[in-house]
Amino acid sequence: MADPIPDPAAEAAPEHPRLQRVLAALAAAAIFLTRLPLTVPGPVDASLFGRAMGWFPAIGAALGLAAGLAFGLLGGLGLPPLLAATLTVTLLVVVTGGLHEDGLADTADGFGGGGSRERKLEIMRDSRLGSFGGLALVLSVALRVAALAALPSTWAAIKVLVVAGAVSRAAMVALSHWLPPARADGLSATLGGPARGATLLALALAGGVAFLVLGITAPPVLAAAAAVTFAAMRVARGQIGGQTGDVLGATQQVVDIAVMVMLAGVVGPG
Repeated sequence: MADPIPDPAAEAAPEHPRLQRVLAALAAAAIFLTRLPLTVPGPVDASLFGRAMGWFPAIGAALGLAAGLAFGLLGGLGLPPLLAATLTVTLLVVVTGGLHEDGLADTADGFGGGGSRERKLEIMRDSRLGSFGGLALVLSVALRVAALAALPSTWAAIKVLVVAGAVSRAAMVALSHWLPPARADGLSATLGGPARGATLLALALAGGVAFLVLGITAPPVLAAAAAVTFAAMRVARGQIGGQTGDVLGATQQVVDIAVMVMLAGVVGPG
């Protein structure tokens, strides 16, 4: 009996499809949250973005780790803390393409300058920067730089940036899951939000990172982040009836700042 002819499609199929799905979701999360030149391994399906959101805290933690190491390197080169912190925050903005900062500015302009829901959404789509958006950006950068510059060591900076990066990205996922899209044609409505499993994964990852890094200090930090996230939900629902990509970016910024400022006092002295 002749040997069967090998099927090229079968040979090309991945041996571990579940691992392939995880790697694809991780890559998609990194592509969405950063400007790194990455590609998604394997086929892309309609559920990829929703699955990718579950891994947002992992990407946030990785960004925080890289930023913390950069802060330590800059300090080791003799740069004063304020300058090292400014360059570190600049690095984060460059790597992420200012994605979250743009969302913060647009949301501040829309919520601060619009009278009706429709007008707020219209302003948020306008690429021009208004007074509220400009002030929000200045305060966001200043608060993060000040919090980072107040830390006494590279290890403290790594802890703060890793936890803030993970928890603030989980806040985006929570908002996307529990608030409906404010627009029928927006990014959130087009790509779809995270399923329950992806949302639970994001929250578990953020909580796990916080406990791993902070130990018994994690619960009050997580509680504060949850309170800020809930407040962002209430504000977004009241202002425009739901969430948009800009609102998600603004939420990331606000939670990131809250965690960094809080930990600057908790982690800094130790």
